[in-house]
Amino acid sequence: MIDWAPLILTFKLAIITTLLLLCIAIPLAYWLANSKKRIKPVIETLVSMPLVLPPTVLGFYLLIAFSPANGFGQWLNENLGLQLVFSFEGLVFASIIYSLPFMVHPIQSGFANLPTSIREASYLLGKSRFTTLWRVLLPNMKPALLTGIVLSFAHTIGEFGVVLMIGGNIPGETKVASITIYDEVEALNYGTANTYSIVLFVITFLILLTVYLVNGGYLKQFWK
Repeated sequence: MIDWAPLILTFKLAIITTLLLLCIAIPLAYWLANSKKRIKPVIETLVSMPLVLPPTVLGFYLLIAFSPANGFGQWLNENLGLQLVFSFEGLVFASIIYSLPFMVHPIQSGFANLPTSIREASYLLGKSRFTTLWRVLLPNMKPALLTGIVLSFAHTIGEFGVVLMIGGNIPGETKVASITIYDEVEALNYGTANTYSIVLFVITFLILLTVYLVNGGYLKQFWK
């Protein structure tokens, strides 16, 4: 019988990570789309590193950085009460870093593709930068926001190397669906592994299909 706990934990991780990423990515993407500072290429490179860096490398350095045996990890534990190694909080932090480009890049492209006249018209009407961002720019780039949200959510669901390195394999705490599938395959329980895989496949397929339907305007055509 399938244990739903890893799947529930996986979607809990994906939802929390996506929400936090959205809060981080909007101001960061806005800055990257409009900044002319010399440090911009460096920031863009750091944001994009998870796209090319092996997940195990990223997970290894996070494991070293957050270990209570090291200075930074010890400081987090003693001063903030945070133990990011082998904990759900550590999974969230690692997932934010690993999925950051999947949220930032679509939103950055959305900001870059908006006509500058929209922002200038808002400023001429006396609107503040925050009001312009919240009430004018973001509503005009809904497809970019939706793409970033869905890609980040789906990417977090499929994580393996990073979550295994930083979180381990603790049932109910860090044992997400991808790790469960790996364990079932190692135990030669192919039927159970297939069940977990089908659930993830169907859900991610439906999520991505929804994005293409919405961004392509197919749903509007269907309801006409």
